[in-house]
Amino acid sequence: MSLVLREDRDGAAILTLNRPDKLNALTVALFGELDAHVRRIAGETDKVGLVVLKGAGRCFSAGHDLSDIAAGEKLPEPFFQSKVIERLADLPQPVITAVHGHCYTGGLELALSGDIVFAAEGARFADTHAKWALTPVWGMSQRLPRRVGTYRARELMLTCRTVMGPEAASIGLADFCVPDAEFESRLAELCGQVLANSWFSHRANKRLLLETDGMAQKDGLAHEIFRGAGRGPDMEARIAGFQNKTLKQGA
Repeated sequence: MSLVLREDRDGAAILTLNRPDKLNALTVALFGELDAHVRRIAGETDKVGLVVLKGAGRCFSAGHDLSDIAAGEKLPEPFFQSKVIERLADLPQPVITAVHGHCYTGGLELALSGDIVFAAEGARFADTHAKWALTPVWGMSQRLPRRVGTYRARELMLTCRTVMGPEAASIGLADFCVPDAEFESRLAELCGQVLANSWFSHRANKRLLLETDGMAQKDGLAHEIFRGAGRGPDMEARIAGFQNKTLKQGA
């Protein structure tokens, strides 16, 4: 059985964590399959304009499989899981992480790799490293404060409390929160909205944001001007299409 499924739909590559009987707990084997998908998708910018990561069954992911840790998991290379998450976050295409149900600790670190975090009202987010006398190595200490602010991140990491979907959206942990019954339909709408825009611009803009993260503003502005990708090959067709539509509406 594949631990990570891939479905291509209208320009989106949809990756699904597929251990529903284990609440999609994250193992080395699962990360190996995810890594293979991510590496392949990185070279498919001509046919993949968006990546969606979600979970099968009742939740996104209950987190790092503790039985894997207890058994002394064997990694193919040091810090393997963190490298896979970095490759996912650094994909040239935008990434949406779609969260329903549990999204705990390692699962949250995986979800935070998304450019957009899309949540159901019933989503349950938590960082429980401190419950198990662990410290993060998959990005929590860096991505969580960039999402919610330094002091909110401290509070969440210190208390290990669970944050439901509506609160996650209110504090910036999630970008969207939708009713559970509308999760799939609203996710499809968001995908369509993103895919309708220029894939060239998405890749170029994401690269600018990644490359200038942490720069002083003047350095970032110079980078934007002198290192930006400029106009895309679809610019003229998009402008012409808009003008034609405007003329037809005015007729």
